Amino acid sequence: MVLTGVGVVAVGLALIAAACGGGGKKATTTGAASVSGSISVEAVWSGAEQASFKAVLNGFMAKYPNVSVSYKSDGDQLPTVLATEVSGGNPPDLAVVPQPGLMKQFVQKGALKPIDFAKPTIQQHYAPVWIDLGTVSGKLYGIVFKGANKSTGWYNVQLSNAAGVTPPKAWTALLSGAKKLQASGTKAYSIGGADGWTLTDLFENIFLRQAGPADYDLLTQHNMKWTSAPVKKALSTMAQVFGDTSNIAGGTQGALLTDFPTSVTNVFGNPPKAAIVFEGDFVEGTITSSTKAKPATNFNEFAFPSVDGKGADYVMGGGDTVVMFRNSAAARALIDYLATPQAAEIWAKRGGFSSPNKDVKASVYPDPIQRRMALALATAPVFRFDMSDQAPAAFGATVGQGEWKILQDFLKNPKNVNGIAAQLEASATKAYGH
Repeated sequence: MVLTGVGVVAVGLALIAAACGGGGKKATTTGAASVSGSISVEAVWSGAEQASFKAVLNGFMAKYPNVSVSYKSDGDQLPTVLATEVSGGNPPDLAVVPQPGLMKQFVQKGALKPIDFAKPTIQQHYAPVWIDLGTVSGKLYGIVFKGANKSTGWYNVQLSNAAGVTPPKAWTALLSGAKKLQASGTKAYSIGGADGWTLTDLFENIFLRQAGPADYDLLTQHNMKWTSAPVKKALSTMAQVFGDTSNIAGGTQGALLTDFPTSVTNVFGNPPKAAIVFEGDFVEGTITSSTKAKPATNFNEFAFPSVDGKGADYVMGGGDTVVMFRNSAAARALIDYLATPQAAEIWAKRGGFSSPNKDVKASVYPDPIQRRMALALATAPVFRFDMSDQAPAAFGATVGQGEWKILQDFLKNPKNVNGIAAQLEASATKAYGH
């Protein structure tokens, strides 16, 4: 999801065209046994997500016994690693990128190969909105394999029940519930502040509901300034959580040292350190792989609450898009396989996964919680893709700079709304070029 320095990425992307120029062979129709070779895949997935994706790859290799697939997790450094590998002439065959903005940058530099050969399979199983997300200038370059409903909050059932707190449907109810939890002796919030993307997700959920989808689209394209009144209002609302320092597990400093997996185990481990964590449907995979908590009995989720009476059924989500750097029969076969419901169902059965593939059977999701979140993603009256993932990577997905760093600074000092807004605007202007 990230880059460590804009200079590294700028240099890497500048060299991509020279390193990856040229087209690939067109797809051919062959039997699985006749497809052979070794292919490499890189993604951000680690831990439970890595294990689940490897299970999917094992399913592919069972179908294509003469193809071997190696997987490497680059974590949050994926954009920088890919840019470096591509500029050096040694990219992976495939990568799974969490940002459409990053995919478009690679396309613009000539790094990616179109995957139009997979259109018949993808059109069969995907709604047009997901195909559009993988399309640049009329050509298909990516398939969203893993979707994410990021408009969810997760709570410790026992702690909430003990405090007399019910899942909040409105932001005001969230804040009052947090006070009840604190009064009962439980800190309300666990925040994974060491991973800046968790902070952008919180902001985007608030902004989508409070400002509305039209303003969300304007800000996504930087056709609205980050110093505008709607942005400052959303930051002020976000500060109602960040500023409640005594009600955050570890306080502000602890939150800044807490990564996403730890923010989850803080709530559902033994003993728990907080009662609520905000993040997407993939939280369940982390819970079940790292704790003994059971769905409904020990953990449950709630839809992100409405803000100022708006957006109760809005969904802000994300997706991980498979792209192709090197064209080969084996790489094409894997992309075609990932477009099938059978591939998605392997991960869906393991939990922590929502598929945008409309033909994935609802029954494969392991519990009602997963099914509920997947259905919300598919049927939301308003859906918007993660804003930071659509931004240039230097602004929206860079460790130590851009949104991630600036919102970490906001977590440190949530009273500095005007200063943070100005920093965000300056960083966005530089990244977008306008």
